[in-house]
Amino acid sequence: MATPQKTGTEVPGGGNAGPGFPPFKTETFASQLLWLAIFFGLLYWLVSKVFAPRLTEVIEGRASRIAKDLEEAAAAKVKAEEAGAAYEKSLAEAKAKAQAIAQARRDEVNKASEARRKSLEADLAARLVAAETQIADTKTKAMANVEGIAAEAASAIVQRLGGTAPSRGDLDAALKAALKA
Repeated sequence: MATPQKTGTEVPGGGNAGPGFPPFKTETFASQLLWLAIFFGLLYWLVSKVFAPRLTEVIEGRASRIAKDLEEAAAAKVKAEEAGAAYEKSLAEAKAKAQAIAQARRDEVNKASEARRKSLEADLAARLVAAETQIADTKTKAMANVEGIAAEAASAIVQRLGGTAPSRGDLDAALKAALKA
């Protein structure tokens, strides 16, 4: 007789080999359920009495810290806004003061330049009057000399043309007649 050959799908030792998987044994179900209930109860008690209060305490502590931080941030924001408003106010006051100082300085400079301008105008007016007086005097002197120069020039011309010099009386009468015409 031939021995049966083993295939790769057969369980070693036949179908009844070994004790099997303990949780599936029906003889130990009751003790397993008892221990499951004991450990579940112990775990439930630990979670509800130890872990849950600690987690609740941590969550409440974080919530209170967050609320406190938000209040501090709101207070800091209000303080910063007040500081910004005070800064803007002081900046506006400083600008107004600077503009007032600049305007006062411009007024002083304008007054000084106006006084200097008036002084220069008065000086120039005095110089103009002196120059006009000097020009008038020079013109008067020149006009006085013109008659003498004209008389000499006329005498020289007549002498050159006619060969003899005219008398001083005839020359003066001719010049007066020419100047009146």
